[in-house]
Amino acid sequence: MAEQHVIMDEIAIRRALTRIAHEILERNKGIEDCMLVGIRRRGVFLAKRLAQRIEEIENASIPVGELDVTAYRDDLEESILKDESPPASGADGAYPPTRGKRIILIDDVLYTGRTIRAGMDALMDMGRPQSIQLAVLVDRGHRELPIRPDYVGKNVPTSKLEQIEVTLTEIDTKDQVVIFQGRG
Repeated sequence: MAEQHVIMDEIAIRRALTRIAHEILERNKGIEDCMLVGIRRRGVFLAKRLAQRIEEIENASIPVGELDVTAYRDDLEESILKDESPPASGADGAYPPTRGKRIILIDDVLYTGRTIRAGMDALMDMGRPQSIQLAVLVDRGHRELPIRPDYVGKNVPTSKLEQIEVTLTEIDTKDQVVIFQGRG
């Protein structure tokens, strides 16, 4: 059985998201022309939490979209990709326009970078954003592509035998980040 350690609890996750919200506001000098886009599944809930914190801080709302990158993954067989639904949707089913927007792409764990590359490809197919920034809750290293996050909740250098698991109350039993030793 793999040994596990909780490296972020509910409070640590909340603090990390609050810090990232402030960093997004500072870097973009507010939220004008900004949009949060969460990668399904947990990235969507992190994006919604960030939007809530930004609204609490700025007293203004920021659009949130969600992105399914399955059709853009380079590690799935083509037969799986043919029946995929559109990659993106908004809260009302219509996706907010991305052209000219500063997109902040959000995911739970950054590992090889292939999921983020797929997300950027999907966003570019939807329109030409002004820029794409990346926010992740955990950066565990081991990049296979030259991708670097702009906002990081926690850097967790790992071995390839370790795994990181993020659980969020919206779809799991609780908020936490766990590292599993020797589960590769």
